[in-house]
Amino acid sequence: MKQIVFAFLLIFSQIQLFGQSGYNLWTDYKKLDANVIATEYNFINSILVSNTKDDEVLNNTKTILTQNLSSLLGKSIKIEKQKKTGQITLTINKNALNIGNEGFTLTSTNNALNIEAKTSTGLLYGAFYLINKIHRSEKIKNIKVSESPKIQNRILNHWDNIDRTVERGYAGFSIFNWHELPEYEDPRYEDYAMANASIGINGTVLTNVNANAIVLRADYLDKTAALANIFRKYGIKVYLTARFSAPIELGGLKTADPLDPQVRLWWKNKIDEIYQKIPDFGGFLVKANSEGQPGPQDYKRNHADGANMLAEPLKKYGGIVMWRAFVYSHEVNEDRFKQAYKEFVPLDGQFADNVLVQVKNGPIDFQPREPFHPMFGAMPKTPLMLELQITKEYLGQGTHLVGLAKMYEEILQSDTHVKGKGTTVAKIIDGTAHDYKITGIAGVANIGTAFNSTGNLFGQADWYAFGKLAWNPYLDARNIFKEWTAATFPNRNKKLSDVSNWLLEHSHEACVSYMTPLGLHHIMAEGHHFGPGPWVDSLFRADWTSVYYHKANKDSIGFDSKITGTNALSQFHPDVQKLYGNLNSCPDEYLLWFHRVPWTHPLKSGRNLWEELVFRYDQGVTKAREMKTKWDAVESLVEKETFRSVRDHLIIQQKEAQWWRDACLAYFQSRSQLAFPVGTIAPPHEVQYYKKLSYPYSPGIKPKW
Repeated sequence: MKQIVFAFLLIFSQIQLFGQSGYNLWTDYKKLDANVIATEYNFINSILVSNTKDDEVLNNTKTILTQNLSSLLGKSIKIEKQKKTGQITLTINKNALNIGNEGFTLTSTNNALNIEAKTSTGLLYGAFYLINKIHRSEKIKNIKVSESPKIQNRILNHWDNIDRTVERGYAGFSIFNWHELPEYEDPRYEDYAMANASIGINGTVLTNVNANAIVLRADYLDKTAALANIFRKYGIKVYLTARFSAPIELGGLKTADPLDPQVRLWWKNKIDEIYQKIPDFGGFLVKANSEGQPGPQDYKRNHADGANMLAEPLKKYGGIVMWRAFVYSHEVNEDRFKQAYKEFVPLDGQFADNVLVQVKNGPIDFQPREPFHPMFGAMPKTPLMLELQITKEYLGQGTHLVGLAKMYEEILQSDTHVKGKGTTVAKIIDGTAHDYKITGIAGVANIGTAFNSTGNLFGQADWYAFGKLAWNPYLDARNIFKEWTAATFPNRNKKLSDVSNWLLEHSHEACVSYMTPLGLHHIMAEGHHFGPGPWVDSLFRADWTSVYYHKANKDSIGFDSKITGTNALSQFHPDVQKLYGNLNSCPDEYLLWFHRVPWTHPLKSGRNLWEELVFRYDQGVTKAREMKTKWDAVESLVEKETFRSVRDHLIIQQKEAQWWRDACLAYFQSRSQLAFPVGTIAPPHEVQYYKKLSYPYSPGIKPKW
């Protein structure tokens, strides 16, 4: 008997632990407080499906509604065939006005709710909208909502390899277990799909942009089809990365020249094979002629030649090509800032109409803060697709709490001026500025086998924010933080909510301050990008290193992007050039991106550049400490395991913020030879100490403190 009791307690403790560790993400639909149910939701009794034909999406929508509303409301919610009071009615109306194929309307009248859409996918999104509002204890009586996604293709990019390692992944291994597919379908796939659908994500690229041709092999296509069958009922299409040299590696051809008839036939046959197995296959994401990847330039062809070769056989199936503009090569004698623009903008109008060019948010590489990429607005005839980071390659990786919705918002609301004031990046990518026929946005996923999917609990907020802004790029970051907090900490304690929202709202600026303030960029340690490395230089290619990007000497610091330097600034619209190109009007946040500035130059704060740099680094460390202090104050309001996990990550973040501050200031002081401002503390070690501390190591292994 004692053994039985012990086994039960062990199982129960594990269930409790799992419940605390965030496995269910923001979809942990547990029963609400009885008073909340009685006041707002007690009228809901059943579901009526009207004027619809069953399909797998609709059947899944009914299951999602019945199961999760029953859980939230603490009573059985069933599908009824007759009209009754207190019903949620689902209706497909193909003639519904002002909503697209994925849109919906939600209205309430006389203790009844109506969800109307043109398609079953629209009903799915409407169902999640309702469930999520109830989960957050928001009012639904007298509601009248009409929602449609502003961007068509809202896609997660997984940088997952076939062997389950994840490039720039910090939450364990890949969730996609190719070895066991198609026979074993991990239940986690369904949970993953549900989480994505709940925030409007409708596509997933399963494999790394540094592609492996093996994924196009027949047996791997069967594995992909198994995943597609799960994701389809959640309105999610699957995509694969296409290795440009696959006709050689899989097809035995001697060339992958995109204009070679045999190569084109090989791709046509391969695409036909894919659609026989996966009728709703989304298409390909391609990284070509960048970082050593094969591509059309290997055959003296251009990016349009390569993309169009794939686009032609995909078109009849409705598939798309997402061709990445993240192209740079050590062999090209050009400022990295300028390479993508110079390669792609002259090709505007030459891409097939089912090709999107996928552009990172900034011109370098997912830095803590970058100005928007000058390609946005420069290709009016070619749909541009924004690529954002959700994983934190240059932002502390898996340990730092950094609310990325603020960074996303900053980029989306950046003004390109290409069609007058107010032509934001959001208006470029949603098609309104240039009337793009297809639109898209991609997020590099931060998901892995960690039990809570993201390792750091607050990393879930970045995944959530991407989905919300992919649906509507004009949303306010603060409201997104509030939604995630309400869904993640459902006890609705004001103090806990305030702390969670504060952490998310202030953490991005804190990270920029203790890593790369005042427009510093690309000063991370080499290769793994973890930790500071402003001293990194190279005898082989000096213009790709940290020193190249700041050029700090005794007199000044910063990168001259004006006509007196690389002239990268010329790629922006003249109004943007005017803003950034003037030392006095350039925002401090981007100062060293565009200007070389004397250490003694006075800034808007009244401090000179050296004093301001020290102040910003100190401010970042102070904020990191404050983040941990605020979290410590809510210990009694959070489950033990959740509190400990977040606290321990904040301890790491606080230490590493200090490491960044001390290492960077030690180095920059050795360049400027200026004394530390009165009231500030000089780093406790010489530069050589930090160089040794930052010596390259395997990603994921932290230096010893």
